[in-house]
Amino acid sequence: MSGEPPISSDKAVPRAGVIGWPVAHSRSPKLHGYWLKQYGLEGRYDRLPVPPEGLAEFMAALRAGWAEGFRGVNVTIPHKEAVMPFLDEIDPGARRIGAVNTITLRPDGSLHGRNTDAFGFIENLKSGAPGWKPKAAPAVVLGAGGSARAICIALLDEGVPGITLVNRSVDRAEALAEAIGGPVSVANWAAAPLALEGAGLLVNTTSLGMAGQPPLELDLAPLPASAVVNDIVYVPLETGLLAQARGRGLATVDGLGMLLHQGRPGFESWFGVAPDVTPGLRAAVLAD
Repeated sequence: MSGEPPISSDKAVPRAGVIGWPVAHSRSPKLHGYWLKQYGLEGRYDRLPVPPEGLAEFMAALRAGWAEGFRGVNVTIPHKEAVMPFLDEIDPGARRIGAVNTITLRPDGSLHGRNTDAFGFIENLKSGAPGWKPKAAPAVVLGAGGSARAICIALLDEGVPGITLVNRSVDRAEALAEAIGGPVSVANWAAAPLALEGAGLLVNTTSLGMAGQPPLELDLAPLPASAVVNDIVYVPLETGLLAQARGRGLATVDGLGMLLHQGRPGFESWFGVAPDVTPGLRAAVLAD
């Protein structure tokens, strides 16, 4: 395996990290490092580059790592699905989403996996738009990837009466709608304006509008004045979609909070403290 050995030789220090390939872009070390310092905890959180062909080796080392201080890892692309066969227990929510982003190592060497993306999305949405009422109106979700799946499941669990998935590939959106079940319909990009009529929430889960990616071109005129617009992209923090929504006077929620809130359950399980998302934390992560 390339990079640092996955297990620390310092047995006195509780340790966690994030695995992915590549993983240099991850802001999770800044997030967890801030919390460790804020709460005066001894601990480490590292980037752990793990190529796909090294995943089995890493998971075996993680399983044996309790005595070495290891407590678990976050999981990012491309390992969110691939880690699942290596786990002893998977949270029902993660099974529904079909991906794991947080692994906890137990003292007996067993590995528990869950997905905190849905939790992070809902906590961020409620914090950023406290007036949003999930049962009041349907939602429109742009995209049909893994993030869209987690977000749709989260919205349905909150009681949203219906969701329209808008995606350039209708086949992919239909496959996702069938997998999720419930009141989920599908529309192609040309039909997006009609889907926005009467929607209480619009969520962008695509990479459109992200730094280095094409812009997201969508006319928000059909959205009601009471609608909330949430973009899970956070680089840049104010995307073109959010700028357009604010120009119309709509409530907006940026994507950084989802990243921050999704980290809370893992931090608590690894380091024993339930952390808060604060303005200071947002500023620290944004400065990274």
